[in-house]
Amino acid sequence: MSATGQPTTQLVISVDAMGGDEGPAPIVAGLALFLYKDNNTQILLHGPKSDLEPLIAKRKLSKSVTIVDAPDVVAMSDKPSHVMRHGKSTSMWSAIDSVRNNDASVCVSCGNTGALMAVSMIRLRKAEGVNRPAIACLWPSRNIAGFNVMLDAGADIRADEEDLLTYALMGASYARNGLGLERPRVGLLNVGKEEHKGRAELKVANDIISRAAPLGEFDYVGFVEGGDLPSAHVDVIVTDGFTGNIALKTGEGTANFISESLRDAFKTTWFSRISAILALTSLSRLKKKIDPRRVNGGVFLGLNGTVIKSHGSADETGVAAAVALAAQLGRSGFSDKLAARVASAAALSQDDSVDSDAQDIKIALKKETGIK
Repeated sequence: MSATGQPTTQLVISVDAMGGDEGPAPIVAGLALFLYKDNNTQILLHGPKSDLEPLIAKRKLSKSVTIVDAPDVVAMSDKPSHVMRHGKSTSMWSAIDSVRNNDASVCVSCGNTGALMAVSMIRLRKAEGVNRPAIACLWPSRNIAGFNVMLDAGADIRADEEDLLTYALMGASYARNGLGLERPRVGLLNVGKEEHKGRAELKVANDIISRAAPLGEFDYVGFVEGGDLPSAHVDVIVTDGFTGNIALKTGEGTANFISESLRDAFKTTWFSRISAILALTSLSRLKKKIDPRRVNGGVFLGLNGTVIKSHGSADETGVAAAVALAAQLGRSGFSDKLAARVASAAALSQDDSVDSDAQDIKIALKKETGIK
């Protein structure tokens, strides 16, 4: 039995009610939007009970939502180290502990990213074989699924060749379970597609990811460039957190810029207003496709449990999207499947022939580039 009193076969999602910029109201509104379409999911909602009860009553969600009283809140300005020392009574800590205690399958929070990752790592621990967890995000694309997966989106600014291999297997597993792709195509982000370009660790990663593809049940397309992020050429883009986070924020800013520019352009004259009315259907499709709220929810990969980070500024549409993603991953048994993929990566890295080849490539590249 779960904390809700429901059979353990029923999906339960743990939600931090207090992480958003605007407090719990948008989170509860997003839950109402999600539960309107999916009434077979139970929600554990963490936060001050006195604040949450009126919101739940107003939305008439008491049958599907159970409040877990957690009096304190992690502020966006709080340092991760402070939260790890003093955050046990916060809604974020409580939400993650529900996954740790197997009361819920997935945790969703709009809170402080650094603190969320730190608490997730200390409470859920890194999965066996994972050196650095990653954040995977969905990128609007021309693919049939409508999205590509990119990781790391900012969990760690560093990533060596073995980390990039792990990211490739985790990203492929996410695409398989989150987007329904039987055999995802994986690419490694670089400054060019030619094999001689890029840093030494990228060249080594290019080789070992290629060798890992049959074991990981994905197709490796080699190096990809920034222009491939929204393309139909690849399904999973692997990179370090520094590059990935800059790409993510640039993409979101560009999408918002396009939306605002189109809105301003169609208000300029009466003729443009009429044109906007005639093109309303096409504009609505474009707006929906590039709307960052539709892809709200970065998934923490490489932990013993699934955690989804929603934007702090997310409105009810964004929150509903993050919870819907949590439900999809929870129902697919994603966490267990991902652990199996990571184990295969660990086994591959311990393979003497592959490890020896990779080491030889490393040495050759260091000699070629003068890296010590």
